[in-house]
Amino acid sequence: MKIRHIFISPGHNFFGHQGLPPGEHPVEEVESVECRAGWGLKGDRFYGYRDNYKGQVTLFALETLEALRREFGKPEVPPSVVRRNLVVEGADLNALIGKRFELQGVVLEGIEECRPCHWMNGAVAPGAEDWLRGRGGLRCRVVTGGTLRRDP
Repeated sequence: MKIRHIFISPGHNFFGHQGLPPGEHPVEEVESVECRAGWGLKGDRFYGYRDNYKGQVTLFALETLEALRREFGKPEVPPSVVRRNLVVEGADLNALIGKRFELQGVVLEGIEECRPCHWMNGAVAPGAEDWLRGRGGLRCRVVTGGTLRRDP
């Protein structure tokens, strides 16, 4: 599995905004990020959010992003639109649910699918939420810390 993009955001734009307009916190792409066991990604909105939180780090498949762009005729959709921390290539993320796995020396535990929300219909195109069901990414806990870097 290769890390193609790393994103952090200091605040929530959609989480907890049901029935309200989205927030305006920037999504920052970084070359590397420090992971802390039990806490998540330093500088991200879910860092230390809640004890044993199931979404300390989120992953999204680059292959799914590319298919989404084709399906909706939107080649310009940036990887940041899915609001996942890591966009990775070469992994079946659903197969990692309930498993521990290592990524660049950091041990993660796949907890559950990162279900898409209705915001995707506005961020990508109408129907994107339904299309993404079952392929919305992976929520993980950080088991052992370290630094993750974008692969060349």
